[in-house]
Amino acid sequence: MLEDIAAKIVAIAGKSMPTVLDDYVWLCGIMLEEELYFRRHGRYRYSTFREAFDKIYSDDAYMARYMNGLLLSQLWWSNHSDIIAFYRDNYLDRLKAGSQHLEIGPGHGLLLAYACDCPHVEDVVAWDISPISIRHTAAALRSMGVKRRPKLEVVDLFNASAGQFDSIVFSEVLEHTENPRDAMAAVVANLAPSGLLFLNMPINSPAPDHLFNLPTPEDVLALVTDSGLHVVDSQFAPITNSTLERARRLNLTISCGIIARKTA
Repeated sequence: MLEDIAAKIVAIAGKSMPTVLDDYVWLCGIMLEEELYFRRHGRYRYSTFREAFDKIYSDDAYMARYMNGLLLSQLWWSNHSDIIAFYRDNYLDRLKAGSQHLEIGPGHGLLLAYACDCPHVEDVVAWDISPISIRHTAAALRSMGVKRRPKLEVVDLFNASAGQFDSIVFSEVLEHTENPRDAMAAVVANLAPSGLLFLNMPINSPAPDHLFNLPTPEDVLALVTDSGLHVVDSQFAPITNSTLERARRLNLTISCGIIARKTA
């Protein structure tokens, strides 16, 4: 699994790998600053989208380095790679034949690439609110040599039509939202009856643009069930070199991967 992720990352980075490596080192320093803030104050630095936009999203140079660093984290941070494996091995095989598949916020396109290779999936669609992000996803998919090209669209989740997808992936997006319950309601509205959701949300995971946190994996499960979904399976992946018990005790990062079904 790690060799497969590594090959995809090498393809995406291409000749820019030395820059990507430098940006990963830079990102680790940024993450350390956020971790110290989280430990001292018991919360993330920002809580509103406006703060994140003004300080981070509006700075193109910062975002370029940030995205480069995060690309390598998919391989080198075990909570990231464990959730990718959980998605590939436990989620995609559950999809029914002919599934209409949507990913919201596809990022580097790693999960999207696996969906494009899934024989159960008939159509693959990805939404992002940012045209720049959509262009980056398209370029990453080309670099990885993905044969089936998904339909990439600039769509605001809160203005989308409802109830059309058999499968929705909502990975590492919820922690960036200011109103997570509204976001979950919008996701569920776009899920067809009996459709499956793959949710991935890191908790106690300070990052420059993380706004929303929950203290335990059980709180994430409760958020899912409160949204009207039935939990089918889950995996809680602790930060690299930590056990789950230690991560719980010390409030370290845990990536919460959850597979849930919408009741008919």
